Amino acid sequence: MSIAIVTGGASGIGRAIAASLVTRGDTVLVTDINAAGAAQVAEKLNAVGPGKAFSATLDVTDAAAVAAAYQAFYAEHGRLDLVFNNAGIAIGGLAEELTLDHWNRAIDINLKGVVHGVDAAYRIMLKQGSGHIVNTASMAGLVPMPMGIPYTATKHAVVGLSLGLRAEAAGRGIKVSVVCPSFVDTPLLTNINPDLPETPMSGDAKADIKQAQPKLYTAEKLARDIIRGVEKNHALIVAPASARIAWRGARFTPTGAVRVAQFAVDRFRSQKS
Repeated sequence: MSIAIVTGGASGIGRAIAASLVTRGDTVLVTDINAAGAAQVAEKLNAVGPGKAFSATLDVTDAAAVAAAYQAFYAEHGRLDLVFNNAGIAIGGLAEELTLDHWNRAIDINLKGVVHGVDAAYRIMLKQGSGHIVNTASMAGLVPMPMGIPYTATKHAVVGLSLGLRAEAAGRGIKVSVVCPSFVDTPLLTNINPDLPETPMSGDAKADIKQAQPKLYTAEKLARDIIRGVEKNHALIVAPASARIAWRGARFTPTGAVRVAQFAVDRFRSQKS
């Protein structure tokens, strides 16, 4: 049985990860800025077991709050085995349509939110000499993804952070993995640029995204991939199979990957005009 923390656990990938953990018997703290949503998830998971779920309100942009939440759960259970720094938001729009508010929100949540979780978890795990940190990035952190480059930039940063930390942590008994999924059917796709100036990609972008990937991967399937990757201590957990193909293609021919991305931009602009 593992003791785990999941951020962004009120919905989507975070909720699916928490469900997978509780189903296998783990004790999980489900955290989210949406307090009611996190509490509802924990209540439902406790009804099915066999593990246990607790909930806590957590704003990952608040470093002190993240550190306090992680430390309190560690103190209560005597160890902290798994941390899933998963909370994030979607930012969409062409570069000229975005404001610095878009950039800062993406950096604050998608990057600094992960940094805060990593810092809090790593210090605890160094004390106990074990643990596994799992950070959620995206395929946008492995391939050139336009029309939302603040999101892309932060996800590339999370990949680099995770792989660099994995090298440092290996000699200390701590594992680090980073999750890079393609488009997954979650509320993230229907809540683009939340509470920020509108762009043509604001709001519900699921229909547009499904043109690129008609059959969206489910959060439940991704959660199974993530748990399997964690058990095998994979550095990069890339899913589904189509995402792995795209990633390998981008590695083989970066120029070709940019051309494919440029085609998507051209099509988007033509649809707008």
